[in-house]
Amino acid sequence: MRPAEVEPATDPQPETPQRARSPWRRAQVIGAAGALLVVLLGALVWRVSTIPDPPTAADVDRAVAAQLERARQEEAATPPAAARAYRTITPSLVTVTTDQPNAQETLGTGVVVNAAGAILTALHVVEHASTIRLTFADGSTAGAQIVNRRPDQDIAVLLADRTPGVLVPAVLAGPPAVGADVFAVGNPLGLRSSISAGVVSGIDRSIATAAGGRLNGLIQFDAAVNPGNSGGPLLNRAGQVVGIVTGLANPAGQQFFTGIGFAVPIATAGGAAGGPQQ
Repeated sequence: MRPAEVEPATDPQPETPQRARSPWRRAQVIGAAGALLVVLLGALVWRVSTIPDPPTAADVDRAVAAQLERARQEEAATPPAAARAYRTITPSLVTVTTDQPNAQETLGTGVVVNAAGAILTALHVVEHASTIRLTFADGSTAGAQIVNRRPDQDIAVLLADRTPGVLVPAVLAGPPAVGADVFAVGNPLGLRSSISAGVVSGIDRSIATAAGGRLNGLIQFDAAVNPGNSGGPLLNRAGQVVGIVTGLANPAGQQFFTGIGFAVPIATAGGAAGGPQQ
């Protein structure tokens, strides 16, 4: 007998699913790559299309004009410190005119420092005057008398024979620091109500007077002052009085500004008008 044919112990391997699907997967990869390429090309086109054109001369002109207009508006909204200080002190300023024994008329400055109408000025402006005339900020005029003298400080206190309907006393402030901005307001060389700007150059200075004495504890500053400034206020940036102008350095014996002015600190000068003296 022929031996019985024996079937193989294992069936033949069927085609694996992986092999069966490989063409489909290749198609997927190719499709994804194509889609990615399309996205990248789209992004590149978008990027190129969004790059701005270089500015033209007209664009630059418009930008500059806009910046200048903004700067002008900001300046108008916040005026310079000198303008604010001048506007603050103007209602308190007094022009002091005197007749001297030699028939010469002299001009100085004063400032109202309290509600009673006390006016601080430099003593050398009014010391030998036969008459003293005041002109207030509103244009009204009056005669005046010296009610207090401080020769060691070159300070005089005046009271008017009659006062304006509205008196605006200046605001007084503490001593300024070296380097701080200051403004001198007065009537230099007859130029009424002028302001000049500078900084505090030094403190506690001492100078000789024309009468042979000395003034001590002065503020040195470099804001321009000339004859007519004497007795006027030295202001800080807020328009507050920090000193009373008393003189200027005069090494050549000439009565004009040489770059150095001096003021009595208001803490010292204010004591003559009844304020606390320091």
